[in-house]
Amino acid sequence: MKEKKESESTPSIWRNGRFRRMFAAHTAASFGDWFDAIAIQVLVAYRWEADPMLIALIPVVMALPGLLLGSIAGTLADRMHKARLMIGCDVAIALLTLAILAVPGPAWLLPLLGLRAAAGVFQMPSQQGLTRTVVASGDLFRATSLNGLVNQASKVAGPLLGAMTLTVLSPQACIILNALLRLCSGLVLWPLRGIGPALVSIEQQATIAVLQGKQDSPSEAEAEEAEHRKERVGASRFFSQWREGWAFLWRSRMLLHTLIFGLFGLIAILMIDYQFPTLLRVLAPGNESLLGWLVSSIGAGAVGCMLVLNRLNRISAGWGLGGGYVLVGGAIAALGWTQPGTGLPVLLMIGAMLGVGNGLYIITQNYILQAKTPADMVGRVFGIQSTVIGAIMVVSPLAGGLLIRIAGAGTAFVWIGMTVGVLGLAGLLLQSVIWRESLADPNPYTEQNVDLAQ
Repeated sequence: MKEKKESESTPSIWRNGRFRRMFAAHTAASFGDWFDAIAIQVLVAYRWEADPMLIALIPVVMALPGLLLGSIAGTLADRMHKARLMIGCDVAIALLTLAILAVPGPAWLLPLLGLRAAAGVFQMPSQQGLTRTVVASGDLFRATSLNGLVNQASKVAGPLLGAMTLTVLSPQACIILNALLRLCSGLVLWPLRGIGPALVSIEQQATIAVLQGKQDSPSEAEAEEAEHRKERVGASRFFSQWREGWAFLWRSRMLLHTLIFGLFGLIAILMIDYQFPTLLRVLAPGNESLLGWLVSSIGAGAVGCMLVLNRLNRISAGWGLGGGYVLVGGAIAALGWTQPGTGLPVLLMIGAMLGVGNGLYIITQNYILQAKTPADMVGRVFGIQSTVIGAIMVVSPLAGGLLIRIAGAGTAFVWIGMTVGVLGLAGLLLQSVIWRESLADPNPYTEQNVDLAQ
């Protein structure tokens, strides 16, 4: 009865103890990741003075696990105790993060980042699926926006605290802090390890059926045959669920169009996502803290946007996705147009604009994916998303690095920003065609009633 009560819609989502634990763990992990991200970018771009192509390899090696394991991770998340999988990922990420301290240069850093990203691939669909399990449909939009709020709030405090830590100590101190926060995340999730039985009933039934068919204790050969049958049924069920996830996504017009629209924008955005230090080295050579300030302003804009969305508890697919890309594209182009000597307030305003667009897009997309997906397929849908994003990240960063080599950082930012902005404008103008189905339409997967002004 306790599990049912905690999953029912409440006047305040903070009365849901399981969500509070998930929120706390997610906060610790997100803040640690941003300490780490700033430290690694400063280490590679400023301390090792890597060129744009080498910097572009960082997101590539981090994307490969998503490409290779994304769909499998999503299917596994739907079959296992999700909190246990998340705890295991936290421990693995902490150990691999500590191993980064021993690397002498980029050649050793890249493989470790790839292994650490592999652990993150298994964690993301588990978190989304567990959220869908412990949060009632009526609280789903608020939970999604709060989780997104943490991601963006960490962009405010994480880079600022990281910049201060870099000033006083070193990038290695930031890396150690990330490892400690990951361990804290696992400890906070530990009481949730029993939630959500793994989907192994078919495998168990196969073994029980064999054993119950015998009056006496099974022989060694019979026990071995039962084990082999369990493995065959389990593998068959696993790939069946994997195919079901792809088939469901293909049939769902709302989900399919949302993912396709988002991926077109990501192809452009990911070309420069890790190249901000390359641009900032031109605008302000030697000013390592500028990266932290810019990322913090992006996070601040997203936090403000998400606070507003959380209070409204509604969003339009067209305005959230299309409008978000218009703001993101405009901000990226504006950064490309800036010249050396541009004042910090101007850069912070551009960063805040980028953050607002990012917040609009992320909250809208994640809510659509969760609200329009049945609870037992959330992991698979987000896993598929990770797979496709991984494929894009293998190509886009390298293309971006090559473009920056040819045209320069400023010109590349302008071209890419204008491309994203035009895509967002098309989403706004054609929203009634692209997202014909309303988020407020009744469906068998959610009771959330969200207004959609199209």
